[in-house]
Amino acid sequence: MRASLPLAKVSDAQDPNDPGLATRDIGGIDIAVKERETAIADVLDAVETGRHLKLAFCNANLVNVAAGDAALRDRLSDFLMLPDGIGVDIGSRLLYGAPFPSNLNGTDFFPDLFARSERPLHVALLGGKPGVPDRAAAKLAKSYPAHRFSVVSHGYYEPTEEKRLIEGLKAERPDLLLVAMGNPLQERFIADRLAPQHASVAAGVGALFDFLAGEVSRAPKAIRKARLEWAYRLWLEPARLWRRYVVGNPIFLLRMVRQYVRAGGRG
Repeated sequence: MRASLPLAKVSDAQDPNDPGLATRDIGGIDIAVKERETAIADVLDAVETGRHLKLAFCNANLVNVAAGDAALRDRLSDFLMLPDGIGVDIGSRLLYGAPFPSNLNGTDFFPDLFARSERPLHVALLGGKPGVPDRAAAKLAKSYPAHRFSVVSHGYYEPTEEKRLIEGLKAERPDLLLVAMGNPLQERFIADRLAPQHASVAAGVGALFDFLAGEVSRAPKAIRKARLEWAYRLWLEPARLWRRYVVGNPIFLLRMVRQYVRAGGRG
């Protein structure tokens, strides 16, 4: 069962801005309708109570990837899915008449959470290229000295090492495990390999370690405010990201139109 989310979903007759609503179906993925403060409070509550919470950030790319993968969609049904990016906001506007209350990408979400948490946290990092999670942990430790940051491994470990790494997590049971393997690998890893004994909260964080370690530069604030960070990333890494954005974005928009038509519109 998805932690802390009621089963109710948005219907055509409901006000999409009603804070009591649980989720909105965007391309077959139920994304939580939450303000930033509420989402942070949910994660910190899981840490405080020791309950297990799987967390992911849903953008247009993850919707596209999951569209042809029923097993992945089933895995994601056990996650708290938070809205990430302008794509899912466009889908929400079309299908429900309003964007999500907050844009909750992991790159901004976790630094905000660390700054707000009054409870010292043990945060473990797993994933990224060799050396990247170490530099990311060092940056986080300097920025948020109240918390403890440790590195489990980079993401290029041998398959034979995985059992040892997971046993180490079981022994440590960090408050928060950040998994940076890109989607859908990180979501599959969290769903298939991790259980309550491994971490209070396990979250897929995509490129967070790369940003923290200085491997990839963030878009300037003006570009982020204009919701065009995806275009900046495409400009920086066209060979790697052209398929995700140049091909993927139109496919996502077409998928949203088809969902709108199948649902008979909002009226």
